[in-house]
Amino acid sequence: MSSYGVFALFYDRLTQNADYKVRSDYISGFFNSDKKEDFKVLDVGCGTGTLSKLLKDEGYDVTGLDSSEEMLSVAASKLNSSVVKADMRSFDFESSFDACISTLDSINHLNTNEDWKACFKSVYNSLKDGGLFIFDVNTVYKHKYVLADNTFVFDEDDFFLSWDNEIIDENTVRIILDFFVFNGKSYDRYNEDFSETAYTEDEIREMLSEYFEVISVYDELTKEPPKEDSERIFFICKRK
Repeated sequence: MSSYGVFALFYDRLTQNADYKVRSDYISGFFNSDKKEDFKVLDVGCGTGTLSKLLKDEGYDVTGLDSSEEMLSVAASKLNSSVVKADMRSFDFESSFDACISTLDSINHLNTNEDWKACFKSVYNSLKDGGLFIFDVNTVYKHKYVLADNTFVFDEDDFFLSWDNEIIDENTVRIILDFFVFNGKSYDRYNEDFSETAYTEDEIREMLSEYFEVISVYDELTKEPPKEDSERIFFICKRK
């Protein structure tokens, strides 16, 4: 099993505190669709598809997109194979979507200004005129003061995880995951290493400006403006 396969295997357990139903209700509250079955949603960076499934259970036509085969394998079992393997920076569809969403800091996995713009362009090209783009991001504050150089430990019956964060610069955090998975007799070790990059609200607005009108920016799962210590914020945008 690859290291990312291990991450996919345990991802749902590691994100049990993500309040997926609250997120699903929050996001769908912006859709304003009377015919849910005709409202097409693309979940960019869908991971294991938990949020996608909740939206699908509400009646929306949902497609999950991710670059990880391991994550998509889990997502496909939840979405009846309504998944697409593609890079967040370069994807295209023959038909257009009414809304694109991206949650739980998926976009933060892109590490340059150019990568973020490429993602926004792909989302733009995949939406109908006036289509919605709803996404969240970790903030610079969270990277500097919450993640920074901290370590988080998950000690479960069948695995142990050391989650180390290393601050690289003002915007970027390197994340090192060391899994120790019980095989019945001993533990097998797997490692995953990636970086997440955060930008200020103004910087993100500038990157969006060519393709989207920013309708609102909110503190996480609220209708309140971001605060200085907001750790995650939501952007509600409309395709120009």
